[in-house]
Amino acid sequence: MIDNSNMTKKGRIFKTIRAYFGKHPSGIFAWLWVTLMPFVGSVFFAANYDFLEVHRLHTALDYFIYTVIGALLMGLALLPTTLIALASGFYFGWISLPFLILGYSLASILGYVLGKVTNMGLTEKLFKKNPKFHAALESRKGKEGSLVFFVRISPVVPFAVSNFLFANMNIKLWKVLVYGIPGMLTRTVIAFAAGVLASSYLAAKESMNSPLQWGIGIALLIVGVAGIYGYVKKSRK
Repeated sequence: MIDNSNMTKKGRIFKTIRAYFGKHPSGIFAWLWVTLMPFVGSVFFAANYDFLEVHRLHTALDYFIYTVIGALLMGLALLPTTLIALASGFYFGWISLPFLILGYSLASILGYVLGKVTNMGLTEKLFKKNPKFHAALESRKGKEGSLVFFVRISPVVPFAVSNFLFANMNIKLWKVLVYGIPGMLTRTVIAFAAGVLASSYLAAKESMNSPLQWGIGIALLIVGVAGIYGYVKKSRK
């Protein structure tokens, strides 16, 4: 049988979201940006990647600039995190990995804050119009860490989009960092290692389409989806 009450509740939620975005077009623009811009950035980078050949990391200032630029590129959704990891591994080697992770952490903070600012009041409006939805989210507060981890480990949800999701779900920033970084490390290290081991950047990109990489990607997808499903199922109970 169809659960009409559940369908009605979902309808109210989507109606509230549509009404909010109708009055806050900046919110729509922000969601479109984090969804589409990484693809646009990837196309641009693919045509200009060779400019990195003249850059190296030698001084403390070099590492600082690398970290800040990486944080901005990822936090502002200008490039996908996997592409940055791949290029970093090839051009800068293992020494840059800790600074990539630091940049990733800063990007998480930046993306989270932007998600809060550009969609300010959306969550409160949803809660006010749908108290049962609010109560359902509140009942899951203690399990948010697992959700963050499995969303990050899944290759389906882009980094920038997940930052907005976490911000709008009112998940604490410290949980996004504590549980999100380990979840993201798996994909990051795999892409980074592919860059380190490649003989050329084009070879590094090609290696990401190998059967092994596809197998790893599918495995991460299964783990991520299973984890998210388990989170939702346990929360309902």
